[in-house]
Amino acid sequence: MNETKPRTEHYFSTNPESKAKYGLIQTYLHGTPFQFVTASSVFSKKRLDTGTRLLIETMQLPGKGTVLDVGCGYGAVGIASARFNPGLHVIMTDVNARAVHLTQENIIRNGTTNAEVKLGHLYEPVEGLEFDVILSNPPVSAGLEIVAAIITKAPKVLSPKSSLQIVVRSKISGKTLPSVFQSAFGNCRVLSRQSGYRVLMAEKQ
Repeated sequence: MNETKPRTEHYFSTNPESKAKYGLIQTYLHGTPFQFVTASSVFSKKRLDTGTRLLIETMQLPGKGTVLDVGCGYGAVGIASARFNPGLHVIMTDVNARAVHLTQENIIRNGTTNAEVKLGHLYEPVEGLEFDVILSNPPVSAGLEIVAAIITKAPKVLSPKSSLQIVVRSKISGKTLPSVFQSAFGNCRVLSRQSGYRVLMAEKQ
């Protein structure tokens, strides 16, 4: 008799069916304490990953305006953006229902009153809205097509003089993604690099 192997769930699964195993990450970002409830089937559930931390530490945000965090996971990037900049309104999106639930809890846990989260694929939950900054630690494991879509579709939801900032592993971003940025925006620069990661930024003219 052949045994059926359990289906592996990814952090970009829409509705994880496995029983959630919860955890708690306590960390400091720019000297400010944060707590993030995490769970299985959500990206980097045991610690704040290096790429996310690098993006948070180097992202460039306006004092006022709107920010979108695409593929927010349990909400670290968006929640940090909101807490550091009370004049911003931050919207986070994720296709993973469990991640959205965690983000909702983490918004409350971190006393963040200027942030919200929406369930859905990439930019679909914010159709018709415009943003001053889009941030993302994209789900590379879902395929480079998804990462490319985050880049190429960004100009449609960005206001003039706005920017897209994403963090990726340097070995991935080396040649492929800068060319995608160039095609979509006509520009691309490296904001920071550390421990095998790069934060790439493009500006909408």
